[in-house]
Amino acid sequence: MNIKALRAFRHAFSEGSIAAASDVMHLSQPAISRLISGLETELKLSLFDRSGRSLSPTTEGIAFYREAGRILDNLDEIPRIAGEIRAGRTESLRIVTMPRIAQFISTPAVARFIQSYPDVNVTLDVRARREAGKWLAGREYDLGIAALPVTHPDIRTVPLVRVRASAILPKTHSLSGADYVTADQLVNDTVLRLMHGLLLRDQLDDTFNSAGVTPQKTHEVSSSQLACALVAEGAGVTIADEMVAYPFHDRVSSVPIIPERWMTFGLLLPKAQKPNEAVDQFVEVLALHINRACASSETMHSVA
Repeated sequence: MNIKALRAFRHAFSEGSIAAASDVMHLSQPAISRLISGLETELKLSLFDRSGRSLSPTTEGIAFYREAGRILDNLDEIPRIAGEIRAGRTESLRIVTMPRIAQFISTPAVARFIQSYPDVNVTLDVRARREAGKWLAGREYDLGIAALPVTHPDIRTVPLVRVRASAILPKTHSLSGADYVTADQLVNDTVLRLMHGLLLRDQLDDTFNSAGVTPQKTHEVSSSQLACALVAEGAGVTIADEMVAYPFHDRVSSVPIIPERWMTFGLLLPKAQKPNEAVDQFVEVLALHINRACASSETMHSVA
């Protein structure tokens, strides 16, 4: 596949015109058009709608960019990678984490790893849990950190920590100082829940269904971070855990739900992965960070 054609598509897509792509790549506009047309022929996809005066991506073009965007963006990294290989710095560690635990678990562990092993080139990416297995199986990453279980024939999992479900409440809520809450105590609150098909949505629905109650007013969001952010702004309450609520700890309270519900988080590793010293070193740093976090928490238990 022609790398120059991929770059032409990427710049035309992101800049919004053939002329802008031409300026970025220092090629004529007809040359950019020929590159993109050749790519469309090779892919058997129509990437842009050329019927109007302006260039606009087709549905196929948007889908292709969404799926291949990271690869396209990394094209510019090839010279740097080659330079590091020439310089003898070839050790790398590629990590993918789900957004929900990125700030509480992944980022601190990666920061400590970088400080301890400065010669390892680290890549940290954030992707939805439902996508992580696919990218790991495709060997885009060396390991993932996500909610378990994850079932994929090419992925093995290692549990690390169990976290108890909690009601995330504004600091001003009447129950924010309680030892625990029940679903029926929240039934008259505005409940912020995730959209259908997401793990925390199932957990929240089960919490209320098991108690035989239905929230009087609900709103839906696409991520648990958004739900906690809205709680911090006083828009309602949600059910999550102390890890996802951590960035807002000065404005929200995390109160355990009864009956108890727990969720497990752990490592995702490609089964075909060869021994990797950087992976082993990072897992040690990650386990140490989790153990320290659990030592000061009543709603987190290490299982490493």
